[in-house]
Amino acid sequence: MEEIEAWYDSQYDEWARLERHKIEFDITKRYLDAYITGESLQVFDIGGGPGRYAIYLAEKGHQVTLLDLSKRHLQVAREKAEEHGVSLSGYFHGNALDLSEIPQEFDVVLLMGPLYHLVKEADRQKAVEEALGRLRPGGLLVASFISNYAPLQDYLADLLPIESVDALLGYLTHGVNQASEGFTTAYFTDSKEARSFMASFGLTELAFAGVENILGSKENEINRLTDDEYQKWLQIGYRLSRDEYLLGTSQHFLYLGRKSSGTP
Repeated sequence: MEEIEAWYDSQYDEWARLERHKIEFDITKRYLDAYITGESLQVFDIGGGPGRYAIYLAEKGHQVTLLDLSKRHLQVAREKAEEHGVSLSGYFHGNALDLSEIPQEFDVVLLMGPLYHLVKEADRQKAVEEALGRLRPGGLLVASFISNYAPLQDYLADLLPIESVDALLGYLTHGVNQASEGFTTAYFTDSKEARSFMASFGLTELAFAGVENILGSKENEINRLTDDEYQKWLQIGYRLSRDEYLLGTSQHFLYLGRKSSGTP
């Protein structure tokens, strides 16, 4: 946890990342718009970084509480919320494995970062259990995963020089990224494993999407299009995002599930 916190505190600008990766941001927002219905809902964004999605949902009129491992992220979130003319309901410094200081139940819980920083399955299970413990019966859980094809997609998008074919393809077998390998400690998963993992908690799957799908390898070019052309490709990406034949072409998976109304 200390290594991951230090990475985000000192080495990585998460706010700017979603400016570079507009496709990921815009398609994810479409899913949030489609499934987060109702007015002034209580939303808990666990591991929400500098608050990109938290602020977006606050702009929609929801009451959003943000928790993150990085103190710098929380400071950025405060500044960005003020710039956007909204306020969040709370800012908490902590991690997804211990939410004991958050006794409240929420209508919606976002878990869109922690699961791909937890290498041990027991920790990923604990994170989901903690999240579900803060979600009211019948509430919506939104979770994100990094695909184990993501390193390949990164190399393909910019045609980066490949030092080792075996190492690059190795992510498809073990899924583990070490801190020395260009990103902080992370766990990448395939779509089948991610869906099976979430199903084990008794949730009802509402949607499972490959966020970038076929747009990912052309992201740089798509970002330079006129807004009209960009929106057309975005619509194509959104409509193809649940095509199971294309899931492996995405860098991120998005899961949306409903907690049973009878689950305490």
